[in-house]
Amino acid sequence: MPTGKVKFYDEAKGFGFVASDDGQEVFLHATALPDDMTALKPGTRVEFGIADGRKGAQALAVRVLETPPSIVKARRKAPDDMAVIVEDLVKLLDKVGGDLRRGRYPDPKSGTRVAAVLRKVADDLDA
Repeated sequence: MPTGKVKFYDEAKGFGFVASDDGQEVFLHATALPDDMTALKPGTRVEFGIADGRKGAQALAVRVLETPPSIVKARRKAPDDMAVIVEDLVKLLDKVGGDLRRGRYPDPKSGTRVAAVLRKVADDLDA
C-alpha cells in the first residue's frame, strides 16, 4: 500500500490532500478516514489505498502510521479565551444533559455539531 503525509485537511469541508511518497497528490475524503477519526493534522504519515476518481487519484481506507509532533504552544489560544470557550461548552452540555434526563437524545444534526465542538475544544486543550 502507498504511504505519504497529509498535506492539508479541512474538517469543516470533509476533505484534503495527501502527498504520497512517490510525489503524487491524492485527494482525501472524510469517508476514507478510520471510523474513530474526523480529521487529520498536516504532516501525519498515513498508509492508504488508491482508486481513480472522476478528478484523479483518491485515497481509500486510510490508516494512520505516525502523527506529527504537537502544535507549538505559541499557537495556543490565550487561557482567558479558552476559559470563555469552556464555560460556553459547559452550558451546551448542560442543555444536552437535561434533554437526556428527559429521555431525549439530540437530533442527529445537533448531535453532530456538539460532537464536533467537543473534538475541537479537546484539540485546543491538547495542543
